[in-house]
Amino acid sequence: MRYALYYSPSADHPLVGAAEHWLGRSLFGREVPGDTIGGLSPQARAPWIASPRRYGFHATLKAPFRLAEGRDEAALIAAIDAFAATTGPAPAARLGLENLRGFLALTFVRPTPELDALAAEIVRDFDGFRAPMSPEDRARRQPERLEEALRRNLDTWGYPYVMEAFRFHMTLTERLDAADAARAGEALRQHFAELLETPVTVDRIVLCREPAPGAPFTSIHATPLIGAASKTA
Repeated sequence: MRYALYYSPSADHPLVGAAEHWLGRSLFGREVPGDTIGGLSPQARAPWIASPRRYGFHATLKAPFRLAEGRDEAALIAAIDAFAATTGPAPAARLGLENLRGFLALTFVRPTPELDALAAEIVRDFDGFRAPMSPEDRARRQPERLEEALRRNLDTWGYPYVMEAFRFHMTLTERLDAADAARAGEALRQHFAELLETPVTVDRIVLCREPAPGAPFTSIHATPLIGAASKTA
């Protein structure tokens, strides 16, 4: 069993509804109809969304981890609630669709230093709940292909893309070739166009659970950030 600390807007947020219709699955465990979007049927886009569908519509704040010995789910939830009571949300900002080395994702269109600092706090503060990586887990990350700084993050925090390497993103596709990325991008821009006009606030932590290897991640607890404003980077 693994856990992850995510950001997602609330289940009733229009952005979540649009993403769920694209992915054909809800992080919140509800049924989602199979819609044709931008001329693409659920069957046509299925090869493009397998991983994002399994992980659910989210941005990663602390990557999936197994609980350390002596830690349990109840203690993790209590720690999240305590953290959220003293930590405020990041400022609202607009999202845009971006191609990240072949992956299409929603990202913020301007730098977000307060959010970067919040993500770093979460990585540090909850690392005591993370079991050490097994040699097999480390090998799957292909550390030999990572730059030194990313390899150092992997060994320190269990995930390469944290701290200075963090980039907020809400993934919507697998890595696509140029032609498929263009087709998917056109459909996604139309699908999300009006929703991306409204700024989004990273104002909650969503705890998600993967009950068995390869199973879908599902939200089990969500806590709003209600404390003072987060630190700047």
